Amino acid sequence: MTPPTTAAPARDGSREFAVGSLVHARGREWVVLPDSTPELLVLRPLGGTDDDIAGVLPALETVEHARFAPPSPSDLGDQAAAGLLRSALRIGFRSSAGPFRSLAGISVEPRPYQLVPLLMALRQETVRLLIADDVGIGKTVESGLIAAELLAQGDARGLVVLCSPALAEQWRAELRGKFGIDAELVLASTIGRLERSRLYGQSVFRPDRNYVVSTDFIKSPRHRDDFIKNCPDLVIVDEAHTCVADTGQGGARQQRQQRYTLLRALADDPNRHLLLVTATPHSGKEEPFRNLLGLLDERLETISLDRQAGRDLLAQHFVQRRRADIRDDFREDANFPSDRKSREDDYTLHPEYRRLLEEVLSYARETVRSADGALQQRIRWWSALALLRALGSSPAAVRKTLHTRAGVQDADSVTEADAIGSRTVTDPADDEAAESADAVPGALLAPGAAAPDAVALDEEDRARLLAMAERAEALKGPAKDRKLKQLIDTVRELLDEGYNPIVFCRFISTAEYVKEHLDAALNKGGKGKKGAPGKKTYAVEAVTGELSPDQRVARIAALTEEDEDGEAPPERRVLVATDCLSEGVNLQESFDAVVHYDLAWNPTRHEQREGRVDRFGQRRDVVKAVTLYGSDNAIDGIVLDVLLRKHARIRKATGISVPVPDSSENVMQAVLEGLILRGERPQYEQEGLFAVESPAGRQTAELHQAWQSAAERETASRSRYAQNAIKRDEVAQEVAEVRASLGTGEEVRRFTRHALTALRGVPGPLPGEPDGFTMNSEALPAPLRDAFATLLGPRHPRPVAFHDAPTAPRGEVALTRTDPVVASVARFVLDAALDDRMDQWQRPARRCGVVRTTAVAKRTTLLLVRYRFQLSLPGRDGVLRQQLAEDARLLAFRGSAANPDWLPEDEAVALLEARASQNTDRALAQERIEGILGSLESLMPTLEERGEQLAGRLLDSHRRVRGAFRDVRGATGPARRGLRVDVQGRPDILGVYHYLPVPVLDGTTTNGEAR
Repeated sequence: MTPPTTAAPARDGSREFAVGSLVHARGREWVVLPDSTPELLVLRPLGGTDDDIAGVLPALETVEHARFAPPSPSDLGDQAAAGLLRSALRIGFRSSAGPFRSLAGISVEPRPYQLVPLLMALRQETVRLLIADDVGIGKTVESGLIAAELLAQGDARGLVVLCSPALAEQWRAELRGKFGIDAELVLASTIGRLERSRLYGQSVFRPDRNYVVSTDFIKSPRHRDDFIKNCPDLVIVDEAHTCVADTGQGGARQQRQQRYTLLRALADDPNRHLLLVTATPHSGKEEPFRNLLGLLDERLETISLDRQAGRDLLAQHFVQRRRADIRDDFREDANFPSDRKSREDDYTLHPEYRRLLEEVLSYARETVRSADGALQQRIRWWSALALLRALGSSPAAVRKTLHTRAGVQDADSVTEADAIGSRTVTDPADDEAAESADAVPGALLAPGAAAPDAVALDEEDRARLLAMAERAEALKGPAKDRKLKQLIDTVRELLDEGYNPIVFCRFISTAEYVKEHLDAALNKGGKGKKGAPGKKTYAVEAVTGELSPDQRVARIAALTEEDEDGEAPPERRVLVATDCLSEGVNLQESFDAVVHYDLAWNPTRHEQREGRVDRFGQRRDVVKAVTLYGSDNAIDGIVLDVLLRKHARIRKATGISVPVPDSSENVMQAVLEGLILRGERPQYEQEGLFAVESPAGRQTAELHQAWQSAAERETASRSRYAQNAIKRDEVAQEVAEVRASLGTGEEVRRFTRHALTALRGVPGPLPGEPDGFTMNSEALPAPLRDAFATLLGPRHPRPVAFHDAPTAPRGEVALTRTDPVVASVARFVLDAALDDRMDQWQRPARRCGVVRTTAVAKRTTLLLVRYRFQLSLPGRDGVLRQQLAEDARLLAFRGSAANPDWLPEDEAVALLEARASQNTDRALAQERIEGILGSLESLMPTLEERGEQLAGRLLDSHRRVRGAFRDVRGATGPARRGLRVDVQGRPDILGVYHYLPVPVLDGTTTNGEAR
């Protein structure tokens, strides 16, 4: 490696080694990092990563100031050397210049629209935000960006994410993989281990640590008080709408009230940052919505949102955007499907299936009418409804239901019976536990442990139910189950079109039944459409609530990834799932269509299902959603006409998924009671609605009118709220600053392909992605091959696929600067450029070069210069925190170093595209470079002046994003004093590249200069 030269004493007289200064210790060069003290230096190797950081004691080890050595005149590269070295340097930055301190150190490239919540957060002294963007926009990324930035600035010491236990592992993986935040899981299953690892009486929690915590576990009185006392100062609440309740009754409300009590106690600390995340902040009930807003600012609980003062206050704390909003405002940066094509596929019941349905309806009518007392009537009502819902799902669900004791039988009152029945049979809007609601509710009325005195069915009714179960068993299979037959045809059609669908079922037994028959039909005879004998062309798996969250992830991975023997999975795959996967789990990398096998009795559930594939990171431009229904199944007709079709019409007209009003459950009850108890059949009109003269028709019409009014109010209100507080132009300015420091996606793509090709990789096309490519990595240098194996897995697919997308499937690469494989390539190229002892073919980037080109009319010199800055960022506690920032700039001048004519920055950057028009004599090239290197000291005052200008620009950008200006509503951000940016040390000259004009026949160049 090129040796450094020792330098003069530190320019910062307040300490011997200032943050950002370059030192020589242990035989190499290091950069001094924040948190260093005169007694202990925290150092990162020059060109190294955070994994290489070390502590050095100057009292025990020799530490000297160092200057970066200039390049060697004999180490000449070709015309691409400058661009490769610059890109490798910028991609490798982890403490870059630019307005945000965290972006260089995270492994996700945020889209510009995802920076809007971050800009809003940085305008607040204590961050209080409700992020309510639509499903699939990327709320996890948006909240993660805020957390990473607050932690990087020092405005937050620690982080806790409150979420459901089913999503805890996913949150931890997202924080670690995308944001470099290591968090500890605190769940019922981990608390014992955590408590044993602490000293007696010591809390599990510390304010300066990071945690992912089960909301339901920590809300219990045993742990709540200790958690509140030691909770970190930054809290993210996932699915925040499940943590507020209204004045209703039931067990779900009690659960919500306990969660709200916990959040209220956390929010009462005025210094605690609080991020609430939900796609459904308003469930149609005003009271819980206001309680949610009150956690951000107590005034929002009561202030009128119809007045300008209320809207202005809300706009400071609330961001809610539809996909259409983002497409309108950010256009090419909206990285999700442009369209979701939905359709309905109908089927008719087999005559035997229809006869069983009629018998079940008759049985339900008889048992409910003959009940003794109101409580028994409600118990029998819910038991009958459970049986009907199971029959509409599958024969397997019917059999399971008829052999499962009805949970509603444990109720002691009509109210409790309705609460249990609603929670287990229907899909109420306030049921947040979809992952645990896929077991059949049971229809067997018999004594149990909780109700030993319950009146059981008489022998005649019991025999009747068992006969129904046997008849249901005989209906299994596509011959008599026409719903299953229609599914097989629908799935085949989607697979033939190149889609990989998810089939959503209501019950575990249905999902397992569907998986079995779908697998057999698609892979009939042990092979698929084009498969070899014995090998399945179509992979089919089922994921239900019987699996733990970790097992669900493993099951999906087994379906989409290569096996232990390195065998690639089938290209076509089908996932059968219950609603345990309808929320929180991202499936867009491997699936792109949804089939609703069972109709949900809540439109929001359909939206959540489709949101698993129609979301940020989906590579297919158009996703599909198919709804199956029985055209002669009266219950399917009720659900479609009362709920699903109206929801779809509102969504299509407004672009908004508006929650169904509170009265929907009452309307559904009325319509179903008319069908079951009185034998009323819905009379359909033009749009499929019930005849308005019937009681059910009137209630349905009133529901739809209330729903339409809510949609109109929602449309009007969204134009007033926070998504309008920050416009595209404001974001664009900060994005430009980020890209100027870190580079662009196009630069990353070009660098990765060029560098790997120069290192003997063999590129190839990537089907369906014109800007992506594949790379055969077998001939790459050994260190890079080892890095690929470590990062992608030893049996990763070959050749390696490089996707022009912000995300990539496991074992493949996303062409972003933060992808670990791209970063390893940049690190190798930079290290090789600085080490002239390596084999020449392994050094595609060089620190100097001479090029004859028609791109210049006069000799021109391009310098690649690295600057380091010391930032003093004032925290909300008044303490100045030292931060390091690095920047790489291209500076160019015409003529000689003694009398340089400096070029604008855009012209300097354009020289990277210059191509050699003639060969250059090597001796002449070395002579030219030697002359320039000998004159570098005379250029240093100009280079240092440019550094001061960059420091000023960096200071301005930090002031902008931190609110030292008025936003569009006239509100100011937090007023903090002491923000400073100082150039640290002399600039490093990493590269020197000389461009000569092409000579003409008279012995001069194209502009008359002598050769």
